[in-house]
Amino acid sequence: MLTWDEYYSRSEPVWGAPPDDLLVDLATSMPRGTALDLGCGEGRNALWLATRGWQVTAVDSSPVAVTRARAVAARSPRSVRERLDFRLGSAADVRWENEYDLALVLYVHVPPPERRQIVNHAISALKPDGTLMISGYDVTDPGSWGDLPIERENLYDTTQFTEELADRLTISQIGQRRREIGPGFAVDAVVVGRTPILGTSLDPA
Repeated sequence: MLTWDEYYSRSEPVWGAPPDDLLVDLATSMPRGTALDLGCGEGRNALWLATRGWQVTAVDSSPVAVTRARAVAARSPRSVRERLDFRLGSAADVRWENEYDLALVLYVHVPPPERRQIVNHAISALKPDGTLMISGYDVTDPGSWGDLPIERENLYDTTQFTEELADRLTISQIGQRRREIGPGFAVDAVVVGRTPILGTSLDPA
């Protein structure tokens, strides 16, 4: 199987690719603020957020992807460039506390223990009443990811997310979405939740 660097190196850059449609729906319903994109790839979602006035920190472990993302940022208007911070590194190793209004973990298909660590870091990075969005290929997906370097055992399962996040977030959306892609379709798992407001608890006791 290819590594992500190998995949990006042999593929065309996704410059101009549209952002995730669920992200668009979510972010346009929120006031502009700070966003953290863990596993940002070539930066399509981070770029879209920055063009809408968000201050974005975006992290990916692929040097090729981050180089391409920075190239896109460099060609963007100054007002957009100044709102983008692309960083090379593992999403499992980053540490922020109470800094972001929105955190994204989109199509980060790594082994479940590493994925849980990334999600935990994303939650810790959120301010009180911050929003976490998780999305990726669902365990029921028919294999629509094609030659992407994704192992089936690393697909997303909403049941696991329900168990893992119940005591940390108020879940506003969880389930599957079907996306039409060419002659076929993809099935994604989607989770959206919010951290407790300062001074409140998810535990009614």
